[in-house]
Amino acid sequence: MILNKGTAQKTAELLLQINAIKLQPQNPFQWASGWKSPIYCDNRITLSFPVIRNFLREQIASQIETLYGKPDVIAGVATGAIGIGMLVADYLNVPFCYVRPEAKKHGRQNKIEGLIEAHQNVVVVEDLISTGKSSLAAVEALREADLNVKGMVAIFTYGFEIAEKNFDKADVALHTLSNYNEIVEQAEKSGYITSEESALLSHWRTNPANWDPKMVVNTEDK
Repeated sequence: MILNKGTAQKTAELLLQINAIKLQPQNPFQWASGWKSPIYCDNRITLSFPVIRNFLREQIASQIETLYGKPDVIAGVATGAIGIGMLVADYLNVPFCYVRPEAKKHGRQNKIEGLIEAHQNVVVVEDLISTGKSSLAAVEALREADLNVKGMVAIFTYGFEIAEKNFDKADVALHTLSNYNEIVEQAEKSGYITSEESALLSHWRTNPANWDPKMVVNTEDK
């Protein structure tokens, strides 16, 4: 869910501006899952742009305070959201931790890195939501550590139906600064793509796993 249309539009504009999101409807990428995709998203690039990362930091922090008040701790999902999560925690002046995809094989074998205490209120920060599987695995790890997960705020979501179902099933509230529809709308408005390409992007969005392979001109590894 998006809280602010203006923020969603500005976020989309900035992500397109620095090529954190690339749209290639005529020359799709190939994801590790095998899906052919006209969009590639790497929000870690935003960390290299101080003005943009500060905008994202402040917008995420503002949404967290609006939705949940000030939490006891911010948790970033490794590895993509460690940077932005730490920036948000610093802005809110609260502790930060991050959650690994799996526990370390050595040392203390931590899955959650950082000082946490049972029953603390935590908000999870993510950079990108696709199916939600890895994000919700982090939520599960936090809950297993007896933390109270208030919700999750992310920079961007593809808005897949499977993700919505996964978040509903896990009873996790998800809010994002921007989403796929805003990206496509902003890209067409700015002349980044044509109206025909916009229609092609919208078609992919309806059934990404079974997108017509005839549309694929070339692929790249994600």
